Amino acid sequence: MGTNAAQDRINRMAWRSRSGRQWYGTASSWTDPGEAAALAWVAQQVRGQPVLDVGVGGGRTVPLLSAVSSDYTAVDYTPELVEICRRNHPGIQVRQMDARDMSAFPDESFGLVMFSFNGLDAVDYEGRRTILREFARVLRPGGLAMFSTHNLHGPSYRENPSHFLRMPRRSANLISMGMDAARVIYTLPIATFNYLRYSRLNREYDGYALRVCAGHKFGVVLMYTEMATQRRQLAEFGFHTEAVFGSSEGKRFHDGDDVSRELWFHFVARKT
Repeated sequence: MGTNAAQDRINRMAWRSRSGRQWYGTASSWTDPGEAAALAWVAQQVRGQPVLDVGVGGGRTVPLLSAVSSDYTAVDYTPELVEICRRNHPGIQVRQMDARDMSAFPDESFGLVMFSFNGLDAVDYEGRRTILREFARVLRPGGLAMFSTHNLHGPSYRENPSHFLRMPRRSANLISMGMDAARVIYTLPIATFNYLRYSRLNREYDGYALRVCAGHKFGVVLMYTEMATQRRQLAEFGFHTEAVFGSSEGKRFHDGDDVSRELWFHFVARKT
């Protein structure tokens, strides 16, 4: 099995797992201050326009984007999460669809396309290009694309299973300490096993990399990118990068800034 097919299989398995369904089915509100800042930045520009929510999962972003526009459509490629989203938000339009093929939507259908929670990173480099090409196709002229992507120079890159040994600081409560220790004892062997078997897919390129990620107990393989590399890729598909926000504090960043504390970026780009 090639690297591309293996990455797809691994990530789909994580989204469809019991823990994946439970997490995405109950998640709510913003992922981080950067997402809140990015959506606030685009909200007034696209208010009332047709919105496409890609990778909706269990519906975390439904209330966030429905507040921007009642003309709302959601898609996700995981059938189990589509069903959960429909249960969580009856009455909304949500379809099972892969972002690499959104041919069911006509050209220039939407004023905003959003792909949250680093969903773009879950596919390989060519898949990423295909998705951005689809964004450019379905967006109206002047429409906005908003998405998040892992930072190649951030703290999550090169994480290893020792990440799970860092227990949260709590008061000297024996029950809490025992629960934390039990969580480590349960998680560490699974994370180590996944890390060792999926690290064979790790690849480094010029400006981006493919790497096993600590999420889902090292159960996903994701793309990491440099901010400048992502800007150039967007320009290739006819987008102008309007703003980039960091995940930690929602600060707006520019090329050359120190981004070493940012787990990921939130990009806002306009179809030119």
